Amino acid sequence: MTSDQPLRRDIHLLGDLLGEVIREQAGLEGFELEEQVRQLARARRAGAAEAERALRALLEELTLPELNVIARAFAIFFDLANLAEDRHRVRVLRAREQAAHPQPRPESIAEAFQRIRAAGVPGEAMRALLDALSIEPVFTAHPTEAKRRTVRGLLGRIRAILIDLDAPDRLPREREALLRRLRAELTAFWQTDLIRVRRPSVMDEVENGLSFFVRTLWSLTPRLYRDVQKALRATYPELGDALPIFLRFGSWIGGDRDGNPRVTAEVTAQTLRRHRQVALSLHLQQARDLFIALGVSTRQAPITPALAQALAEAETRWPALKEHLSRLSPYEAYRRWIAVIAWRLEQTQRWDPMADPPPEGAYRSARELVEDLERMRESLREGRGERIAEGILWDWWIQARVFGFHMARLDVRQEARRHTEAIAELLQASGIADYPALSEEKQIALLVETLPRAAELAGQATPSAETAETLAVFRLIHQAAQAYGPEALGPYIISMARSPADVLAVLWLMAAASGLSSPPAFFRVAPLFETIATLREAPRILDRVLSIPLYREHLSRQGDHQVVMVGYSDSTKDGGYLAAVWALYRAQAEMVRVARAHGVTLTFFHGRGGALGRGGGPAARSILGLPPDAVGGRLRMTEQGEVLAERYDDPHIAYRHLEQVLWATLLVSALPASEPEAAWVEAMERMSEAAYRAYRDLLETPGFLTYFEHATPIDGIEELPIASRPARRRPERRLEDLRAIPWVFSWTQSRHLLPGWFGLGTGVETFAQAEGASGWSLLEEMARRWPFFQVVLADAALALAKTDLGIAGAYAELVPDESIRQAVWSQIEREYHRTRRALLRITGLPDLLEDIPWLKRSIQVRNPYVDPLNFIQILLLRRWREQPEAEELREALWLTIQGVAAGLRTTG
Repeated sequence: MTSDQPLRRDIHLLGDLLGEVIREQAGLEGFELEEQVRQLARARRAGAAEAERALRALLEELTLPELNVIARAFAIFFDLANLAEDRHRVRVLRAREQAAHPQPRPESIAEAFQRIRAAGVPGEAMRALLDALSIEPVFTAHPTEAKRRTVRGLLGRIRAILIDLDAPDRLPREREALLRRLRAELTAFWQTDLIRVRRPSVMDEVENGLSFFVRTLWSLTPRLYRDVQKALRATYPELGDALPIFLRFGSWIGGDRDGNPRVTAEVTAQTLRRHRQVALSLHLQQARDLFIALGVSTRQAPITPALAQALAEAETRWPALKEHLSRLSPYEAYRRWIAVIAWRLEQTQRWDPMADPPPEGAYRSARELVEDLERMRESLREGRGERIAEGILWDWWIQARVFGFHMARLDVRQEARRHTEAIAELLQASGIADYPALSEEKQIALLVETLPRAAELAGQATPSAETAETLAVFRLIHQAAQAYGPEALGPYIISMARSPADVLAVLWLMAAASGLSSPPAFFRVAPLFETIATLREAPRILDRVLSIPLYREHLSRQGDHQVVMVGYSDSTKDGGYLAAVWALYRAQAEMVRVARAHGVTLTFFHGRGGALGRGGGPAARSILGLPPDAVGGRLRMTEQGEVLAERYDDPHIAYRHLEQVLWATLLVSALPASEPEAAWVEAMERMSEAAYRAYRDLLETPGFLTYFEHATPIDGIEELPIASRPARRRPERRLEDLRAIPWVFSWTQSRHLLPGWFGLGTGVETFAQAEGASGWSLLEEMARRWPFFQVVLADAALALAKTDLGIAGAYAELVPDESIRQAVWSQIEREYHRTRRALLRITGLPDLLEDIPWLKRSIQVRNPYVDPLNFIQILLLRRWREQPEAEELREALWLTIQGVAAGLRTTG
């Protein structure tokens, strides 16, 4: 095992060089002030009696520029420390692989196939699983990424320097040059604005999302497929080399209009065009690179008659190619074929399928490109060039199949209420009915009855601007499917779905906008269930939807496959941690049974965030904790906000993340866990109900909203220019209209982190007190044997470990009404200790995270550096709330938010 000495060395180096930069840029006084604050914070954590008072008194006396220096120093240090930790994680992964060789390292693709084969899964079953296998990470622009792209670029360059410094044969003069570059980058880092001065536009967010594909995923994905092929050859040689496309990517960025008025139909159209432009430019670059690399001559290795004929037909069919090819050697047939492909890609680049007819030679679809590559691949293999086909051409062949001409399938999302309002308006204009006033069954009957003439009814109305925009989105989806192909589009997500009518409403609007008597076959609809009530209702809703002949007929044209999305964020905000995770588990388990009864295959789309209160935590562990049969080889999951940079900036970490997701998906699909015992289910029911009551009691405490608005930086977060999307779905200042992200973000910043644990302690103790010693024994058994319960406890333990009642109590001092402060704080404090006791008793551990020593140590090391940022944030909140027009106070506050997020490695 690799020691942590290289990590300490990197952090020491980066810290020393940052200290040099601070002395140069902020003067010796600034550096000494930062050191004084750091020493007091460390003394506070060590238990020194007067350290906190002295630290807070010192900070209160400082000027705003001095506070900015300290906040900037700690924020940058955390970004550098995170970089060093990630770099060390890569070292550890490589060392584990080296130590395990020739056996596969744990949680790898090869290990998954080995375990499945050892368990006796036959080849036919593995082939069926591979044919069904579908993993789709979906990138979103959820406003949790507090770091600018400029800063990420700086960190990327610093990462590259650290990698170069690791080289064992580095010469002294080369090391000196690298350190010179590192000092320059750190100086640029100090002089860079860490916070955006304006909100990013939606298209800025689109570019940000696409950047991960260009920098990382384009080149990484073929490697993942290659490792799957290698593992299959080793464990299931009888299956041959046929490799289905099991990993694709999706995106909401530019399509998610739920509460974001900036995402218009025109913006979505621009997004689709931009996806296509990026994909085509990457394919064209591959063609140019391969043209240089592949100088194989027919005088040395013949080509197949099929490829020779295709070349001749291309020259005849497209005369413009003749002059282009005349400059190339007649013997270098592969270069000539690549030149044909490149020319056709250039023609395709010049074509806007939404507006113009195709120019001569343009590819109509990515399938045509794949066929051209397969002609070349087959010719190489038959001409003794299999190593070339599998070594040089392989990557492009995989990229063409995975990314096509669209990079990622674009989902569209909208809230169910917007659909209801649009239909109500259109039907009222025709004098048919007051749609919202109808019962659920009458709404269903009306939609079924009027859907064949929905286009006619919509044409009779003069829609409002909002309804016209809604129809324009559906019209665009229909046009885009025809122009780009259905593969460019993901499902239509209905957020806050509450009834079967919400699903039918989307089909009705698609028929109305497309001018068809029924929705087109490609159009997939995915209801999103995201509150406790709707998760509990989800099986009934799904059963009713699948019982409607009109919908069932539509689904049959899609292979009887239904996508259902489950939300981890709003469910936790609505019902608390334990009630939410249990509602999610039960809803999925019961919906699987409903779908099976209807002969329908389900794919669950997991709306997870990065924070522990929003379904965060290790992705593979979460997959292993899903209900039996809830995966079945099919998995969709959101990758949100800061998670994108954390998981996909570094290609090594990106590979490991995707590898672990695939590993877990294969295992739970091929070797599903048994159903939980009845006693476990009953215990969870009772615990979740008690936890739900405790959580709702907290939220319904008189003045709770006042506590939240004062004891957290929610007002600063709502104004933080980190995303195009507003913090609230609707302008009302009600808790239910506040999005889950700023809710979790705010509790995390103030070190409460209560969305990740509140209610668990009450649930456990209520059950255990009723059952006595046998109750605790049952809970201990559940922790040993039930993967779901293991995930519940592990995620809560991590949230508790990052919670700090001392810091949270300092935020509580910002609540002006003492009675409200005491009423809310006393509940939080009691529940924290109750939950901590429960976790330690069930797990038998002496302390939180005792079983993950490196993580416990990381939190302990970081705390003395995060604490000063919290104290600075508290005093800035007080001053800014007294002077809300003070721009410099607000920007300083934003800097502390960015720093705390980096220090805790989580936002919202």
